[in-house]
Amino acid sequence: MENSKKSNARKEKRYGSGILVLVLLAALVFMAAGIIGFSGNVSESGEHSPRIFGATYMTRNNPYFDVVHEAIEEVVEGNGDILISRDPQQDQEKQNDQILEMIDEGIQVLFLNPVDWEAVKPALIACQEAGVPVFNIDTIVKDTEYVVSVIETDNYQAGMICAEDMMKRIDSAKIVVLDNPIQMSITYRVQGFLDTIQGHDEYEVIYQEAAGGELEVAAKVTSQFLEKNIPFDVVLGGNDPTALGALAALQQHHQEDGVLIYGIDGSPDFKSMLDIGYVTGTSMQSPKGIGQKAAEAAYQYLDGEEVEPYISIEPVLITSENLSNFEINGWQ
Repeated sequence: MENSKKSNARKEKRYGSGILVLVLLAALVFMAAGIIGFSGNVSESGEHSPRIFGATYMTRNNPYFDVVHEAIEEVVEGNGDILISRDPQQDQEKQNDQILEMIDEGIQVLFLNPVDWEAVKPALIACQEAGVPVFNIDTIVKDTEYVVSVIETDNYQAGMICAEDMMKRIDSAKIVVLDNPIQMSITYRVQGFLDTIQGHDEYEVIYQEAAGGELEVAAKVTSQFLEKNIPFDVVLGGNDPTALGALAALQQHHQEDGVLIYGIDGSPDFKSMLDIGYVTGTSMQSPKGIGQKAAEAAYQYLDGEEVEPYISIEPVLITSENLSNFEINGWQ
């Protein structure tokens, strides 16, 4: 009888110990599951799965944005992650729809260059609701409270230095301005130019028209103006493609002689024309620098670090006098 009691006691002890072990194992499993669930990027093998980044630019019909994209892509892929992109072709409604598509595809960060600084707002709201941080590149959105950071050239200064150079070269001018009101980078460039010549009545803007920021559109707009036979001395293009479109129209009409042509970008195409004396100057941007800084800021944010809400890159004016300091066939 005594032996039977001892045997039952030992069984109960082993049974209790077994339950304790199972409870501990279960707790460890739940803890591990909690850790994996928190990170969101750890696979069953313990390796980090790639994060998906999205990028959209107002158009890819401008090599400038190809360089921006390549700079972002280099950083993202260097971190073992994936970058997907869309081309809205200057259509804001299409861009908004494409952003929703990328959200559905699981992007965790969006790099955004808007077609229309104001009409992009529905997409910004959708990103906020989906928990997708937005990094606004090259041209600012109106509703900046929806973005983590704006990364762009000091566009106002880019316009200023074009005006300052023009005023050093000629004592008076009748000026044609080719802008793009829905693109705030170009709007700020034009404003910087206009504010610089303000109070100098000898410098007069005689024509200002939207040219879409594209070579073909600018060529058409300039051709229409040339048919009016109004004398002028200077063309300010809101970017390099716009300025080169104006040059193409002027050459077609054999009216390029004596006209100062300014662009903003520092593109290889513009520098080539500058090298042979067809254009006057361009405020250099650095699409490589903008893309790299935007990608670095995104990773800082994902790592929980503080990110500057506005990151500005200073422009430099390239003219025939300092062209030898820059690579003609490449971007900065």
